[in-house]
Amino acid sequence: MWMDTKTEVEEASRNRSGSSRRVMSGLLLFTGDMEHLDKCMQDKLFVLQLAVWGLRGVARVILANNPLSGALILAALYWASPWQGLLGTLGVLASTLTAVIIGQDSAEVSGGLHGFNGMLVSLLMGVFSTAGDWYWWLLLPVCLGSATCVFLFSGLSPVLDRWDLPVAVFPFNIIIVLYLLCTGTDNPYFPHHPATPPGLPEHNGTELIAVEVTCGILLGVGQIFACGALGPSLLILGAVLLYSPLLAAHALLGSAVGTLAGLSMAVRHESLYSGLSGFNGALGCMAVGGLFFTFSWRTHLFAIASAFLSAYADIALSNLLGTVGLPACSWAATLTATLMLLLTGSLAAYRIPIGQVMAPEHNLRSRSQWEAGNTADRKCTDV
Repeated sequence: MWMDTKTEVEEASRNRSGSSRRVMSGLLLFTGDMEHLDKCMQDKLFVLQLAVWGLRGVARVILANNPLSGALILAALYWASPWQGLLGTLGVLASTLTAVIIGQDSAEVSGGLHGFNGMLVSLLMGVFSTAGDWYWWLLLPVCLGSATCVFLFSGLSPVLDRWDLPVAVFPFNIIIVLYLLCTGTDNPYFPHHPATPPGLPEHNGTELIAVEVTCGILLGVGQIFACGALGPSLLILGAVLLYSPLLAAHALLGSAVGTLAGLSMAVRHESLYSGLSGFNGALGCMAVGGLFFTFSWRTHLFAIASAFLSAYADIALSNLLGTVGLPACSWAATLTATLMLLLTGSLAAYRIPIGQVMAPEHNLRSRSQWEAGNTADRKCTDV
């Protein structure tokens, strides 16, 4: 009887262990790049495929490639502002459909690579508009600007491919600056308010509120989507965490580094509290800390250096462009990450080819398998 009881206990333990593994495997299906979803969507209706492509484009803004993460981010934007959520949705759809119509590479379209620039353009047009929410005339430049991003992306791709560099958000940064220069602050149809340089003297004293600065670090992640609300910013961070815990950790670290850089340069308190000081640092840190480079202690330190450089470059560019009322957007992080990808020396060995970039955890496993294969080949050669 004792043996029967022991056998039953062991069998029950194995069943529980098997159930736990099945549950964990099921949950892991929703993390990372969700490549299995692309296979499932091949024979589905075009509208459903377009929805998945668009959600991947939404997630691509924050360097993720997961449609479920994109859905969470879109929900966060609608939570913060239904008008901004609508503009973002329209922007990503306009650019994705334009890519389909002009016959862009199907893998790029399905991966969301033609959606994220359009979304950013539409969001920034809404943020800088002084016409208020639900100003329907704004939908015209939103659609045109988002569609134009596809042409810029297509034109820049063959140039940057020579150095195995991503187009990233160069189209967004170019289009939004051109739009703001064309319209001006007093435009009768599309007025916008000028950007304020972060280096302007603070008129409300020099005392900082520690809680507000801490919240600013979290808001730095949300500001990648021009979102300045704490709750939606936390949801956006959760979307990144779903895609990759390593990427989420570097997002927070980079935002903290950017805030520290802002403190060291005595930028306006509003920049610290709103997260504007942190978002370029977050982008610079994420790009290097596991996405375009495999993760190691060397690349981790490299990511921190990238975050500092992105943050200081953003302060400099914001002060420069702010003199003519223009925002620096994400020029600092984009240029810094591009320079980091051109790096030579020992760190270049950790560089991942653009066509093979996936979730940081997967990149890490792929490198380990590659190194193990090389070690085995060397042993065979020695024998």
